[in-house]
Amino acid sequence: MPTVIRKSSENLIENRRNTLSTVSWQVRSNVWSPPTDEYETQDTYIVRVEIAGMREEDFEVSLENDTLLIMGYRPDSSERRAYHQMEINFGKFAIAVGVPGPVNVEQAQAEYVNGFLTIILPKAKQNHIKV
Repeated sequence: MPTVIRKSSENLIENRRNTLSTVSWQVRSNVWSPPTDEYETQDTYIVRVEIAGMREEDFEVSLENDTLLIMGYRPDSSERRAYHQMEINFGKFAIAVGVPGPVNVEQAQAEYVNGFLTIILPKAKQNHIKV
C-alpha cells in the first residue's frame, strides 16, 4: 500500500478557505468539493478528482501562484422526487490544491476519463549553474 503524505500548513488551509470564498457566488453558498488526490512522481505533480457525470468542457482549471484551482457545475435532474437517501452532490464545486513546487504550465495536461479528472503538471526543470 502506498504511503500517503499530507502537507497541510496554515497558509495552505487559509488559501483554500479564501479561494472557496472567492469562487462562491452567493453569501451562503452550497459550493462543495469532490474527493481529490494529489501526488507526485519523479517528473510530475498529479491531481485526480473523482467526479462522475460531467464532460471535459464542464471544468475550469487554472493555476494561480502555487495553487491549482478546479471549478465547475454538476447539474441535477429537474425531475421532482422524494429522497430516502442522498449522498451525491450537485451544483457548484470548487477545489484548491497547493502545488508543492514550480511547474511547466505549457506542458500541463488534463483529461476526463471514467468519472475522473486527472491533471498532470510536469515539474519545471531547475537550471543548475556551475561555478
